[in-house]
Amino acid sequence: MNPLVSIVIPIYKVEKFIVRCLQSVVNQSYKNIECILVNDVTPDSSMEIAQDFIEKNPDFDFKIINQPFNQGLSMARNVGMDLAKGKYIYFLDSDDEITDYAIDHLVKVAEETGAEMVLGQSVCINEEEDWKRNYFPINSEKDVLEGSKEIVWNFVKGQYPVMACDKLVRIDFLMENKLYFVKDLFSQDVLWSFQSMLKFEKIAFLREDTYLYYFHGASIIHNRGEKHFENWITIAGYMNQAYLEEKNPYNKKLILENLIDFKASTLGMNWKAQQNKELWKKSYKAYNQLSGLSFSNYISSAYSTKLKKQDLFYRLPLFIGYPFFKWRFER
Repeated sequence: MNPLVSIVIPIYKVEKFIVRCLQSVVNQSYKNIECILVNDVTPDSSMEIAQDFIEKNPDFDFKIINQPFNQGLSMARNVGMDLAKGKYIYFLDSDDEITDYAIDHLVKVAEETGAEMVLGQSVCINEEEDWKRNYFPINSEKDVLEGSKEIVWNFVKGQYPVMACDKLVRIDFLMENKLYFVKDLFSQDVLWSFQSMLKFEKIAFLREDTYLYYFHGASIIHNRGEKHFENWITIAGYMNQAYLEEKNPYNKKLILENLIDFKASTLGMNWKAQQNKELWKKSYKAYNQLSGLSFSNYISSAYSTKLKKQDLFYRLPLFIGYPFFKWRFER
């Protein structure tokens, strides 16, 4: 039995890359696939190029969904989720591609383990600089993680990547838990992976290269501005709410660790991207309103010295916190 897999590809300003992406889908050794293209009102020739490609591959199950107006990557993925008919869903960005065995091997692991999600390995490629690297490694010592405690620990400790792509996920699991992407978030992968992690009971890893992630000038990762910083504040707010609502003490502690680390890392990325004092201070002040370590946490051995420093450095009064951060960053 080969269950149907729904591959969802949002389309927006990818006329240079879309054929490569679609060809990788058609090349799959696994054949029971529907491919849903969500046109997010792209202003370039992406859809014309995609339509021409589809006409040249009449035997493949392509579906085109036209958004009424541009709503962003999050909503395009949500539309794909609602229309998907497969047992599994797989998100593929339209400027990337997948290896020809990717879906076949991911489905095999999913069916054998009964995992709600299976992750493959991503290869990051920069064609302009001519290099390949693995920026999103799977570091977990286990091939299968079972139970919330084990999954939450591995997520918080960075043992598997947070990107939404290259993850084969059971659609019924997403629907039962209402795990949609939040509208208007540029960094939606981080929040979606965080919220999903809190619901998973079993995930598995495929330690084979399945996804080719291309770095180029138009990549979101290279284009961070004020909206992205505001997104990080929104995401931190969701994490903070999850912390406040969590009943399990073990998970609650880990969620707080994740929140503190997220605040510290995004403040660092904020400064590296813009070195804009006012934008940095805006984020700093917003983060200071969120949860952090208590006095008893500081004297407890349950939290690492590194985490205590992270929490303390970013909870100082702003007139001390900003010059101290700048000094630490520039030294």
